[in-house]
Amino acid sequence: MHRDPHSHKGENGAVAVIGGSLTMHGAPLFSALAAEASGVDLVYICVPRIHQEVARTQSLNFQVHPFRGDDLRSEDLEPILELLATIDCAVIGPGLDRSHEGLEALRELIDSCHCAMVLDASALQPWTLDAGKGKTVVATPHLGELERMGIEPETIGDASKQHGVTIHVKGHIDRIAGADGTIREIRGGNAGLTVGGTGDALAGLIGGLLAQHLDPVDACVTASTVIKRAGTLLLHEYGYAYTTREVIRQIPHLVNIDE
Repeated sequence: MHRDPHSHKGENGAVAVIGGSLTMHGAPLFSALAAEASGVDLVYICVPRIHQEVARTQSLNFQVHPFRGDDLRSEDLEPILELLATIDCAVIGPGLDRSHEGLEALRELIDSCHCAMVLDASALQPWTLDAGKGKTVVATPHLGELERMGIEPETIGDASKQHGVTIHVKGHIDRIAGADGTIREIRGGNAGLTVGGTGDALAGLIGGLLAQHLDPVDACVTASTVIKRAGTLLLHEYGYAYTTREVIRQIPHLVNIDE
């Protein structure tokens, strides 16, 4: 991607990841590591207090903002929203608690957020597209999450156009519906990409690309292509036993491959 040679720290993207719960620490960290690997300048991560130390050990670049407790609650929203006011893109949902209280706080967060958003995992609910309407939003469901959202696979173009958002349905063939209803399909990869965390990495990579001013559909197409190419390369070395950390390590080598 083009970068102004005279740019300064922070001008090439700032991403925040909001995720995690008492029993789920890896998901938001995969998203944050993938955003970092995309080339953004700054990465902030908001995770449960119990996971703040492990988050700090994953990268010296991470600026960690712990929740007040071990799950997202309404009392966490004010400091998070203050942070998001300075951010180019927020990745919201990986690993978040889906209790009633947690989902209420999550919906309020999405309603009140004004930066670009990638909504993944727990942030994919029947109300998600209504909460994101009129905003720069990319939703990244797999087929099960798409069903939870109440959307039939064959109607993703209509749903995207109605709400003015981008829907990136993950699968053997990724299907990306832009806000105008146009659908792109990305093929490739292999069954090794079923390993836990690759969807979180995809969400973080899309967030990093949005923060660097890619159009939402272009960000999704690039991220999908990169993750699938990484799987293809890793298959030769690891068979199907590669992990999401290996996938993320491939991102800097692949993200500008067509330039």
